[in-house]
Amino acid sequence: MKKRSLFNMIAISLVMSLLVADPVWATTSTDLQEKQEKLENEQKELENQKKALENQKKDSQNKLNNANSQINDYSEAQGETKEAIDETNAEIVGLMTDIELIKEDIAAKQEQIEITQAEYDEAKKQEETLYEAMTQRIKFMYEKGNLSYVQILLTATSYADALNKVQYVEELYEYDRQKLSEYVAAKEAAEAYGKQLEEEKAELETSEMELEEEQAYMEEVLAEYKATYADYEVKIAKAKQDAAVYTAQVKSQQSSIASLQKQIEQKQKEVAETKKAKEDAYQAEQAANNDSDSDSGSSYSQSSSGSGGASGGSGYVAPTGSATGSNIANYACKFVGNPYVPGGTSLTDGADCSGFVMAVYKAYGISVPRTSWAQGSYGREVSYADAQPGDVIYYGGHVGIYIGGGQIVHASTQKTGIKYSPATYRSIISVRRYIN
Repeated sequence: MKKRSLFNMIAISLVMSLLVADPVWATTSTDLQEKQEKLENEQKELENQKKALENQKKDSQNKLNNANSQINDYSEAQGETKEAIDETNAEIVGLMTDIELIKEDIAAKQEQIEITQAEYDEAKKQEETLYEAMTQRIKFMYEKGNLSYVQILLTATSYADALNKVQYVEELYEYDRQKLSEYVAAKEAAEAYGKQLEEEKAELETSEMELEEEQAYMEEVLAEYKATYADYEVKIAKAKQDAAVYTAQVKSQQSSIASLQKQIEQKQKEVAETKKAKEDAYQAEQAANNDSDSDSGSSYSQSSSGSGGASGGSGYVAPTGSATGSNIANYACKFVGNPYVPGGTSLTDGADCSGFVMAVYKAYGISVPRTSWAQGSYGREVSYADAQPGDVIYYGGHVGIYIGGGQIVHASTQKTGIKYSPATYRSIISVRRYIN
């Protein structure tokens, strides 16, 4: 009895020394329970803040993605507009070249028209001169009475003289008639050619007018393309400005989330320490109040761990409650401190990471694959943001059971055994849910 009393005194002294080391902590199990509840509420508030920030970050990321998509769309459309500007410029240059060529053709036609007009004027002048000479001859012959062959024969001195006179008159008429025909033909040909040239010139002038109208239209189109291009320039600049703002928001929110995660992990550590101190204090109080009952403290510890804590013992504990995610997570925590054994599947004697997960679920009558790789593709995938207690997190060659608050319980290594860790201590490959 004296030895038991001495042991109780030593236990109480150890608990008090722990409490003195941290004066902020309460001194009784009841006070420590209140502190634990307060810390858990603070942890929950931090988790709510983190979730709200994650939602804000998701919204900012969506806006950033939309801004980047707009930049790509606007840049692509601007590039197409630039191509249209280049094509329109090339078409305008072609039209201007055609217009200049037509102007040269018009000038050449005008020169030909002037030459033809001169030829026409000369032929008409010759015609008028010949016609005037014929008129004068006829008038002279009329005045002299030379109006018939009879008169020519009567005035002839001989037959030969008569023939000569008749022949002369006929040759004169034939000459006049032939020359007149030549001048008339030349005049008519010049006149016809002149009309042809005028028509060709008119056609060229019409083509020139049409090309100039088309050039004016293309210049209007070019102006519209340039305005559109400038508008895209403004839109791209605005989208880039928005993207910069959203990028800064995402970075800031990510930094805040990381800071909150650290606070949550610290708060979880404080909760665990307070919980352990509460159990130790309760055991010490029970030992001090009842020397004859040495098992009461461990009984409390076991019942306390049933709420989701870890006693660190190696004895087998039967599962309680139905197969819910929270019950599975709480049950898994009861084996923290037990050994890691490669290839093992025993919750008490030791298990590896996948053996631990399989054994916990098996206790609730749920069959899951044996290997971590198979467990990483089993069940239904959920996002880490939506992870719930009982979900299995796969890291690639390793698995753990999510217990909430950004924490997992897992069979870690032979040195550390089954323990708690932050869920993000490694890069997460996927989060799997085995139950509805």
